[in-house]
Amino acid sequence: MRGGLPFASGKQPSPAPVSVFKKVLLADIANSIPVGAMVFEKSLNILLLGSGGREHALLQACLASPLTAAVAVAPGNGGMETEAPCHPLNLEDIPATVALAQKLAANFVIVGPEVPLALGVADALRAAGIPVYGPGRDGAQLEASKNHTKAFLARHNIPTACGARFTDTAAAHAYLATRPLPIVIKADGLAAGKGVVIAKTADEARQAVGDMLDKRVFGASGAEILIEDFMDGEEASIMLMVCGRRYVMLPPSQDHKRVGDGDTGPNTGGMGAYAPADVVTPEVRQRVVEEIIEPTLNGLADEGVDYRGTLYIGIMVTAEGPKVVEFNVRFGDPECQVLLPLLETDPVQLMLDCATGALEPASVRLKTGACVIITLAAAGYPNTVRKGDTITLPETLPSGTQILHSGTVRRAGQLLTNGGRVLGAVARGATLAEAVKAAYALADKIHFAGIHYRRDIAARQLLRK
Repeated sequence: MRGGLPFASGKQPSPAPVSVFKKVLLADIANSIPVGAMVFEKSLNILLLGSGGREHALLQACLASPLTAAVAVAPGNGGMETEAPCHPLNLEDIPATVALAQKLAANFVIVGPEVPLALGVADALRAAGIPVYGPGRDGAQLEASKNHTKAFLARHNIPTACGARFTDTAAAHAYLATRPLPIVIKADGLAAGKGVVIAKTADEARQAVGDMLDKRVFGASGAEILIEDFMDGEEASIMLMVCGRRYVMLPPSQDHKRVGDGDTGPNTGGMGAYAPADVVTPEVRQRVVEEIIEPTLNGLADEGVDYRGTLYIGIMVTAEGPKVVEFNVRFGDPECQVLLPLLETDPVQLMLDCATGALEPASVRLKTGACVIITLAAAGYPNTVRKGDTITLPETLPSGTQILHSGTVRRAGQLLTNGGRVLGAVARGATLAEAVKAAYALADKIHFAGIHYRRDIAARQLLRK
């Protein structure tokens, strides 16, 4: 059969109702989710915003949750539309998003991507009386502006690289002359994961500054830049599910950004990931909690930010200890796809508890074992991507595996490529080696013209064993 499979049963989930959501009064919704209490089973009419692999993983979690009465997606993709009703929507149109949620009588909205959060979709939905998993515009500034984040880190004495902000090319060039190489140049705003250049030479650094400030290759996102010292170490992703000062820390994970084996070639949105990541040792984890997580959440609360949603902390494990590389204000993609399967506690319950102020971190349970995703990319990715190639999927999937859609579309009954990162082959196993083996066995059964994927996902950790 085609599409993804839930990890719990290995069976295809029943399709969500194709009709619009049942009408539910907001007063009844409020009564069904009191702070500190569980909601009744089958009580949630969920609207999920997004169209990528992260959102397909979230949809799978919604379909498996006993809390879900119905779920719809906007805008969705070619895999998601076989499992839930998908509605066309411009996620940057906040009034249209609120109107769709109201039309569908949604009593819970889960926001997948960062752009609508930065535009204030969570604020608008909450103003309409609809609980939301995702921070408001004030919290979303942690991802929307790198210079905002840099100032926040400095105010709260949170370890990160030395850096400075610039809007003037000459001033930026003068600063570059005083700093060691390699050096990192970042567009201040959102740039779909592409606004970061690690310059190994002075010429590369100057070109990156000119591209951003003068040529505006990232548009308004690069009108202001951040220049940071390069941090030597190994990266890891720390994902928190946050409700104010309370949080659940999911297993540390590691993404693979470069397109080629051995971390070669240009950066991408992520060619694969695995969890747990052993680079975050118990000692490193404790320092992350004490030096990064707690100061961050206390700082947000003290500054009046009521943060409810995922906080992604990209860290570099350096010789001096863990330091912040970046904040994101949503689940990472592809990290989300390997973290949700490791939750024993219902992810939908956790997201709802964060949204409604009911989170009880001590009650959350994780599964043992490991999970891996292999990103299957289209011809040309991460540069000019070819679209429209026919995709062939295996008829059956082994237990513990899952295919998640990202850049796919259905036309005339055919599944076609429609983006750079097309599919994710996911597997969970008792050990990381077992999960890797199963994920690659699944990836090798998927076919479309121009398909390419890395063959060394999680190799760094396996070599440490």
